[in-house]
Amino acid sequence: MKVAARLLASFALAGFVATGAMAATSTTTTTAPAAGTTTTMAPTTKKPKSTMTPEKTAISKQCSALADQKGLHGKDREKFRSACKKNGGKAPS
Repeated sequence: MKVAARLLASFALAGFVATGAMAATSTTTTTAPAAGTTTTMAPTTKKPKSTMTPEKTAISKQCSALADQKGLHGKDREKFRSACKKNGGKAPS
C-alpha cells in the first residue's frame, strides 16, 4: 500500500512540475483573426542606404584623423567632427 501511495505522489509531483515548466516556456500565444475581419499591418520603415560620395567619405576620414591627433573623445569629438565636416575637412577656427 505504501508503494502505491509513493508512486501516486511521484506522478502527481511530476505532473505539477511538468505543468509549471510548460506554462513557463509557452508564454506567447498567437491567435488568428476572426473570420470576416480584415487586418492591416503597419508598414515597416527601413532607413535608406547611405549615399555618401567618395568626397564626403574622405572629408569624414580627415576629420576623424584630426580628432585623433587632438586626442578628442565623447561629446568634444562629436562637436569637433561636426564643425570640421562643415568646414570641408579642415579644423574649425
